[in-house]
Amino acid sequence: MHADVLIVGAGPAGLSLAISLAQAGLQVTVIEQQSLEALQQPRPDGREIALTHPSVQTLERLGSWQGLQTHEVSRIREAQVHDGPVGQRPMLAIEATGSGLAQLGYIVPNHALRRTAWEVASRTPGVQIVTGAQVTGVSLHSSHGEVRHARTDQHGRRSEAAPLKAALVVAADSRFSAMRRMLGVGAQMTDFGRTVIVCRLSHSLALQDVAHECFGYERTLAILPVQPDLATGELLCSAVITTDSADAQQLLELAPEEFAAHVEREFRGRLGPMALVGERHSYPLVATYAHRFSGARWALLGDAAVGMHPVTAHGFNLGLSGVERLTAAVQAARQAGQDWSSAPVLERYARDHHRHALPIFAGTNAVVKLYTDARPLPRLARQAVLQVSRHLPPLKAAIAAQLTGRSPWPMMRAQLPGALGKTMSSNGKC
Repeated sequence: MHADVLIVGAGPAGLSLAISLAQAGLQVTVIEQQSLEALQQPRPDGREIALTHPSVQTLERLGSWQGLQTHEVSRIREAQVHDGPVGQRPMLAIEATGSGLAQLGYIVPNHALRRTAWEVASRTPGVQIVTGAQVTGVSLHSSHGEVRHARTDQHGRRSEAAPLKAALVVAADSRFSAMRRMLGVGAQMTDFGRTVIVCRLSHSLALQDVAHECFGYERTLAILPVQPDLATGELLCSAVITTDSADAQQLLELAPEEFAAHVEREFRGRLGPMALVGERHSYPLVATYAHRFSGARWALLGDAAVGMHPVTAHGFNLGLSGVERLTAAVQAARQAGQDWSSAPVLERYARDHHRHALPIFAGTNAVVKLYTDARPLPRLARQAVLQVSRHLPPLKAAIAAQLTGRSPWPMMRAQLPGALGKTMSSNGKC
């Protein structure tokens, strides 16, 4: 065996698992197609990752949260959901009231999470990272898995390398996972037929740590709070525009000044004059859910298991919860003297992760379908949903609990009057 665990994919989820398993005493090898330089200094890709409080606790345990710089960590104090153009109708405001927390969650640039995960993994004893390696095949045996790969040197020459063997093989490459396909695992794929454009813009009026989700009838606009520019002190926000591919192409072809003015108009000038900062990035919107998460000697993690639509901001959070569940299943089996990479042991991880991920995945897709349907009846339905939510504090508390990653019961109890709240309290204790 070359290692106890082989992980294919050195994204934040794969590297976080490597750190976690190494901290538990396992020898881990990570195989990554990108170069060493790309991992050491990842380029900004426009994506801002929303993190729940449990996710932050996981990153703190792994040591990667401590590597983030102050200007890379932003807070979401409140989330406002708008139906149609911002300000046209009463909005739904979601806060962390009753949770004992000062904010709903945090926002961190994706490239910063990649950088800190690499920094910790590269210095963690028991973790080896193989870069410039493209997986060409995988085979599973009664006692181990074997991964074949080709290496590309600094001159671009490619050659087949010796196969790597380990007791457990984990696919953590992407939602379009080649490893998942090699393992013979299918996936439910939902192509929304839409494109997301992400970028940063400067503005003159403070956003005050409030995230806005504006569900228009032709496109969706999210405005997320990020820290001011480190060099200039300019106020910044992250804009996320979801629209059909033809409209997205037209937006990408606009001059920077025209694009910024367009977003400014979409947000009704609430942040004052806006200007594009850096590049615009675009991504196709496809959600995936693997038919299986594990088997004998293999498991799926991160986007290879569940690739989420970004509207509810749970993608990387699900990846980190998978890290915790897979580590716990392996560690418990090892301590009990069991075959920790056997199908029954890994099924515990798969079952728990499925129970956690499926409601979030299905709920997110339902929200997306409702709020991107411009027909009259869905319009009325979405307006009704928002208005009902505005007048039901327990429902708002449940939504806030989902965003914070906390149990909904304490927050819902805080919103309920008198005897009903006491009844829920006693039931919660049981």
